[in-house]
Amino acid sequence: MKIVIFGLTVSSSWGNGHATLWRGLLGALARRSCRTVFFEHDVPYYAATRDRSEIPRGELVLYDDWADIAAQAAREVADADAAIVTSYCPHGIEATEIVLAAPHALRVFYDLDTPVTLSRLSHGEPISYIGPRGLAEFDLVLSYTGGGALRALAERLGARRLATLYGHVDCEAYRPVAPVERYRGDLSYLGTYSADRQDTLETLFVEAARRQPQRRFVIGGAQYPRDFPWHDNIFFTRHLPPDEHPAFYASSRLTLSVTRQPMAAMGWCPSGRLFEAAACGRAILTDPWEGLESFFAPGEDILVARTTEDAIEALALPDAVLDRIGARARERVLAEHTSERRADNFLAAMESARSGEASAALELREA
Repeated sequence: MKIVIFGLTVSSSWGNGHATLWRGLLGALARRSCRTVFFEHDVPYYAATRDRSEIPRGELVLYDDWADIAAQAAREVADADAAIVTSYCPHGIEATEIVLAAPHALRVFYDLDTPVTLSRLSHGEPISYIGPRGLAEFDLVLSYTGGGALRALAERLGARRLATLYGHVDCEAYRPVAPVERYRGDLSYLGTYSADRQDTLETLFVEAARRQPQRRFVIGGAQYPRDFPWHDNIFFTRHLPPDEHPAFYASSRLTLSVTRQPMAAMGWCPSGRLFEAAACGRAILTDPWEGLESFFAPGEDILVARTTEDAIEALALPDAVLDRIGARARERVLAEHTSERRADNFLAAMESARSGEASAALELREA
């Protein structure tokens, strides 16, 4: 099978969650004899932080101007089995025109940012990757978010056939490793700065650090502003490449996951960071959101915090308890949330769409 993808980035993990997801999925698809061609706009901030230059069993096409590769894109799509446009693709509307004109390919849109898409739609804000015709002409719309998001995509953007394709983790890349002293901490947080995560981050991390000066708190990420409320016991590591993530997770007693506000409000949108940390065997503390219990069992596979007091209580748990929670989370991920499992879901969704099964909304759920 040949699959052509027009996406945000697969070459750089800097400041985005798309790259590591695509790397895991493309690797799993390659092991299923799929050939992929990934078109990525070669922007300076990704070029300067590029940590991948090839994709398995496929081709990465980096381009400066859309006009330079439009003809090539059309040729690649012409003999493809499936052609995919993703959210935040810099030339999503232009790519959509080529994909919708495809003579044979299954025409797919994959929204890895569904709550953000729907939030912008509600506020009348422009969506640069979806054209005025919405999603009605795609044969299949994949959503990173489940639950009510599927109905909203159908009602507001005209999607006719939908399936969830949740986050996942490449367990070859993310696994338990030895801790590293420079990342050592009691509570860690790995993530790009986002204003709509800041209130929760301040409640569960910053304020906990202020009240627990004897503990060490560690942040890894990019785009943090100068006026971030740092404390003497909060230590910062600027952007970590994926190869360093397992060591970062392994070096703290507990790691925090904070959900962006639109995603927390909609629910059914597990962060890829959740699965990565769990695959590394690290106990996770998360803010609550609807659907969480379908991915991890609160109190058993994962800890949930709403207040600073909740975070401090989690930090007070004995190491043996945290280690047990981390081990259970890893077992859950290996059973249900690997890139291999999602590749099977992806191929099954495409086969269902191609065979024309009658369904207004098809949501794939892992067994």
